Amino acid sequence: MYIVDFNPIAVQIGPVAIRWYALAYLAGFLGGLYYLRALVRFKSLPVTPQHLEEFLTYAIVGVLLGGRLGFVLFYDLQYYMQYPLHVFYLWNGGMSFHGGLTGIILGILLFAYNKKLNPFMVGDLIAVAGPIGLFLGRITNFINGELWGRITTHPFGMVFPHAGPEPRHPSQLYEAGLEGLVLFTILWFMAFRTDALKHPGRLGGVFLSGYAIFRFAVEFVREPDAQLGFLYAGATMGQLLCLPMLAFGIWVFLRSFRQDRSS
Repeated sequence: MYIVDFNPIAVQIGPVAIRWYALAYLAGFLGGLYYLRALVRFKSLPVTPQHLEEFLTYAIVGVLLGGRLGFVLFYDLQYYMQYPLHVFYLWNGGMSFHGGLTGIILGILLFAYNKKLNPFMVGDLIAVAGPIGLFLGRITNFINGELWGRITTHPFGMVFPHAGPEPRHPSQLYEAGLEGLVLFTILWFMAFRTDALKHPGRLGGVFLSGYAIFRFAVEFVREPDAQLGFLYAGATMGQLLCLPMLAFGIWVFLRSFRQDRSS
């Protein structure tokens, strides 16, 4: 039985502490940028490296603002209504993937409008790079010993000190594998080995649907948020938020085929 007890601070320089979270976000954004540069060159897409660098600002703002506001609204609104200034205490944690996704979708729409690009094509590119950040984020959740799984008797159960002495599913690693590695591999194959990028929305639809399915499944072994518990029909908030995401992803995916027939 393994005890997960890492230091959430990666580097301490005097009073300045650099957390694994900050490094994960930085590596995710920069890693995605360099990966997309290679993809754009390989596929000769109507997007330049300068476009990608300019979009990075949209992505950072969208993910951070959307992720924070999503957490506040979906996961702990009552608390933040009592302590509104705590909304700005980002160092205390509290980010929502679905909120960050909403923020980055708005960023894609705004960026595509300003640059006169197809927003579904831009969305496909961001979708291909998305699993990089997801993988790093889930590994950081594991290092921080947070968002742990439910109690298990299986031999691969791990003890998270903040969750008590019982062994639990390392659900962060399940999500890192599915939302990160598996989804990255699927999208890499579609982007580099097929003509999916010629059909705007196809990769974005696979990303949205794939994430929703993987996250919904892992939520069955992930401990629900203490302040929310189980919600409608025994589902968690994460599962409920995945349902509209799945529906939207299927619509985006099917739309790419309808566009083919109409072109």
